[in-house]
Amino acid sequence: MSIEELHLHLRNLTIADYPRLKTLMDRVYADIGGAWPQEIIARLIAAFPDGQIILEDGERLIGMALSTLIDYKTFSDPHRYSDLMNKNQIIRVDDDGDAIYGLDVVIDPDYRGHRLGRRLYEARKELCRSMNLRAVLAGGRIPHYHHHADQLKPTEYLVQVARKEIYDPILSFQLSNDFQVKRLMRNYLPEDEKSRGYATLLEWNNILYEPAERVLEEHATEARIGAVQWQMREFDSVDQVLEQVEFFIDALSDYQSDFAVFPELFNAPLMGLTDQSNPLHAVRFLSTFTECFKTELQRMAVSYNINIVAGSMIEAGDDGRLYNAAYLLRRDGTLACQRKLHITPQERRDWVIEGGDELAVFETDAGRIGMLICYDVEFPELGRLLADDGVDILFVPFWTDTKHGYLRVRHCAQARAVENECYVVICGSVGNLPSIQSLDIQYAQSAVFSPADFAFPHDAVLNETTPNTEMIFFSDLDLSRLKIVRNEGSVTNLKDRRKDLFSLKWRKRGR
Repeated sequence: MSIEELHLHLRNLTIADYPRLKTLMDRVYADIGGAWPQEIIARLIAAFPDGQIILEDGERLIGMALSTLIDYKTFSDPHRYSDLMNKNQIIRVDDDGDAIYGLDVVIDPDYRGHRLGRRLYEARKELCRSMNLRAVLAGGRIPHYHHHADQLKPTEYLVQVARKEIYDPILSFQLSNDFQVKRLMRNYLPEDEKSRGYATLLEWNNILYEPAERVLEEHATEARIGAVQWQMREFDSVDQVLEQVEFFIDALSDYQSDFAVFPELFNAPLMGLTDQSNPLHAVRFLSTFTECFKTELQRMAVSYNINIVAGSMIEAGDDGRLYNAAYLLRRDGTLACQRKLHITPQERRDWVIEGGDELAVFETDAGRIGMLICYDVEFPELGRLLADDGVDILFVPFWTDTKHGYLRVRHCAQARAVENECYVVICGSVGNLPSIQSLDIQYAQSAVFSPADFAFPHDAVLNETTPNTEMIFFSDLDLSRLKIVRNEGSVTNLKDRRKDLFSLKWRKRGR
């Protein structure tokens, strides 16, 4: 059968299709009893109509996939085919089941070689996703095992099929369709002499499955990011800075943003209100406003119903030392803090800033987030530790003075998005402040990066600003795509790490 002559159509099975279905099953299963009786098919259609799928070429029925609903816990352990179909030939259907059991998949021998079986498998997977079911399970025959039974144990046979050293028409196909062998089952179908009665228990896991209690919690699957490419300007008071901040938060809230993001040290122009001859004195002066900003930003987060990633500000710790700290002000009124861990030579030399010693992923109502301040994103270990904790969105508030400094942040942020399969948002400041030491020039082009795979833009850039221009920008992030790319992407960086060769651990106690 040539490709040019095919006219394919996928739909649900009806009882009127039974004569053609019987012809197909009699042909394929002549060695194990042929077609199922019509009354079995009729009961299966009545009990679970969406699970019975056929593939037609014009008027000819050329493929089928029959399924039932089952309890995952019951059938994820070893079982027999008779547990699904009893002596009265009644197929078990659990109306409140949380998994699909694949009873059968058949392709007309005349149509093999065109990968048509894959269409039936994909239709079954899509049904599993749409019904929010946990998995697709199946008992898979190994019909070529009888050729090797004298030389290989069944477990050895499975290993060699998985390595593609042996071809098995059923198992090889199932493995190529993302099914995993959970275990070997004995006496699954005793009359199956070619398989010597053995079968594999196969599972395809629905990575988008949400248990009922999680569904009721309305777990976020999308997040809208709104960010401010902030212009450094002279201010006469704290109130002026807060007025400008609130203006942007109001605007971002009007667009129903889940997050408002600001750059690193966005309130640093307030150093212009004190003597500039001593940089250490100026930065300590700046730290005295941090509590006021935290209080006001908490108020804005609640009032405007938006989570605020407040770039970073200088804070004085209980030990009197200075830290560069990013704050998360959640719209439920709670607050979290991430101190900058790696301090630049300029921060250490001019401002005597200390590095923090904790790293965390923070829960929000719009995803799990991490915050790495500027220089921190240039250390890949931090992003990987956050990825191990399930980060969805990594926020990187930054301040860079030149383009080459900016490009270090940008390129490293893009690498973090690829290697950790997460979204990364970088947000910087622009403008010139010649009157304030260390803040005289800025360079920024803020952006949102994604993993690099088919579900995302071809250049893995979701959005970016005009360089060196004050503006706001938005991106809608589909968090469910992260689950797909982490489990079924073209490459799966997190899954494929060679943990047998290397590991990464956080040394500080309490993590």
